[in-house]
Parts: sequence; structure tokens; C-alpha cells
Amino acid sequence: MIPAQSQDSSAPLVAASSTLALVHYLECQGVLDPERVEQLVGVDLKALRDPDLRVPAQAHYRLWDHAEQVTGDPAVGLHAGTLVDPERMGLVGHVFFNCDTLGEAVTQYVRLHRLINESVTLSFEQTGELAILSWQPDTPSHYCRQDMDRTLAAAISRTRHFILPDIGAEWADIAHPRPDYASEYQSLLGGPVRFGCAATRLAFDSRHLSHPIPRRNPYVYSAVLKQVNSVLARLQPRRSFGRKIRRLISKQMATDRIDADSLARQCHMSRQTLYRRLKREGLSFHDLVEQVRKDKALRYVASDQYALGEIAFLLGFSELSAFSRAFKRWTGSAPAQYRASQLAPADDRPNPPTDTDPPAP
Repeated sequence: MIPAQSQDSSAPLVAASSTLALVHYLECQGVLDPERVEQLVGVDLKALRDPDLRVPAQAHYRLWDHAEQVTGDPAVGLHAGTLVDPERMGLVGHVFFNCDTLGEAVTQYVRLHRLINESVTLSFEQTGELAILSWQPDTPSHYCRQDMDRTLAAAISRTRHFILPDIGAEWADIAHPRPDYASEYQSLLGGPVRFGCAATRLAFDSRHLSHPIPRRNPYVYSAVLKQVNSVLARLQPRRSFGRKIRRLISKQMATDRIDADSLARQCHMSRQTLYRRLKREGLSFHDLVEQVRKDKALRYVASDQYALGEIAFLLGFSELSAFSRAFKRWTGSAPAQYRASQLAPADDRPNPPTDTDPPAP
């Protein structure tokens, strides 16, 4: 069987420990079919125990679809994520829970997230009294509802188990449409939840960041951090060209028209070579421009730092109406409506629909 890493050097990868945890969950549920799982993942199950092994993200996501099918549980991600087993945590988990404070742990979690899942970008910001984690897939095809459910459930469940038993979310935004099991999110997370948002975000009180982590072991922290830094260094060259082009797009967006030919000249190559190198990393120039515009738009509109007309200009739109149409396509909301919802106090944020409301399509 072909080792997972050798299949496609440009495809985003996830830590094999995440796949192994799902395999263990299926085994506990009595529905594990080893041969079928090996076929879906493309690697022997015994090899998943290798702490350095990484699995193609799409194979990992196929396994989630399989898990939902064989368990008959649409909320399988939430249910798998609430299980806390210290013996089955990956290296990043051991770094996280041996930091000095929750704030330091969050910083390390964001820095090392590429070791967990290369197909999703994790960011962190503090706004007023809130600390907000945001998950954004590289492309829509890299969004997996079950895996995102598991990520949220594991984040809150493990933090409660190892650090702060009574922590809860102030609110949560979920990128996928409202599922039939929507009521389970608020029960688990503790705060109001909205669905069909532009990104998946989890907000909690920033005062928790200074909370010390009990039972931390500085020796374990030092040893595991050294190992994960070594793995991270080996991964740095992956998708590096795409990140460079993304930075150039971001820099040029507010000063000039975004043009592939001019960016290619800055990189001392032809436009065709630029396209070809992006394609090797599973990217397209048009998608990168769209992603940068969308990310900047969400930050600018939510912060209330610029007027909407100024934001349209900063993002390279010829007029406000064109920006408004693009923003509504990205988020489903007009810019002014989105700004009002983001600036509202936590208690005034819209509550999710009741269980009697029909699920979103």
C-alpha cells in the first residue's frame, strides 16, 4: 500500500493521530471495518500509530463520511469530539496541555495548527473582552462538517477536562447550514450559535487566557515541543509559493489593480509559470485573490474602522454596489447588516432558531 505522504506532494495533509482517533471511535461503536477504512485512507491502520505520519485531507474527510454512514449518526463529529482520552492525543495536544497558561496554549495551538490540518487556517484575535478563534478552509472543497464539529467539540471538551471545567463559549458561528441536530451545539458550547456563517468562530471571555494550566509538566512540554518544531520545520516548504503570492496580492490590493502578469514579473517568471506553480499546490490565482478579498472584507467590516465605501476602495472594487454584491455572495448578508451583527454585544447577538424551525437547505 502506498504511504500517505507520497501520493501527492501538493495535497494538504492532516495528522494521522486525528485519523487514528476516528478509527478508535468507530471501533468503540462496534462498526469498524478495517479493510474498508484502509481502502478509504490509503494506509495500513497499524501505520497510523506513527506520530510523524500524515494523511491526505481528502482521504480523512472521506473517512468522516463513512463514519456518519456506518454509525447512522449525523452528529458523529460532535459525539466523537466529546471523548477525552489522553493516551490518544497527538503531539500538539500534549504541547497544549503542558503550557503555563491557557493564553500560551492558544498561541501554540494556532502556531502549530498546520501540523493538525493543512487544509484549514486557524487564526486568533482579541476584541474587547472577547478572545476569538476562527477556522477557515483553504477552499470550499476542504470544508468537512463532521471534522469541524469534532474540532469544536474537542476544543471545548478537552479544555474543560484539563484546564477549566466551567469554561463555555460566549457565542459561536458555524460555517455550515443548520443541521437537524442543531440544539446539541448550544448544549455543548454553552453560548448562542449561528449557522451558515462566513467562517467558523468560537468566542470566549478573554479573562480565561491568564488561567494557569493545572498538572502541567515542563519536562514533557520541552521534549514534545522540540519534536513538533522539528516536524513543522520539515513542512515549511510545502505550499510556500502560494503563501508568497497571497502576501503579494494582499500588499498590492489597496494600491493597484490585481494583475497576474504584474505579480508574475515581481516573481521573475511568466504568467503561465505562476499559474503552473500554483496548480502544483492545488491553488488558482483567481481563488487566491477571492480569498484575500473575502478575508480582508470580513475583518474590515467587522471592526468598524473604515466606512463601507472606503472598504470597497481598499479591496479594489470600482464602486460600493459591486462590493456589496460580492460581500452578500460571501456571507449571505449585506455589509451593513453583517457589521451590525458583529458589533452587537454578546447578549444581543441573534439566537439560533428554535428546534421547530426547518433546517437550512
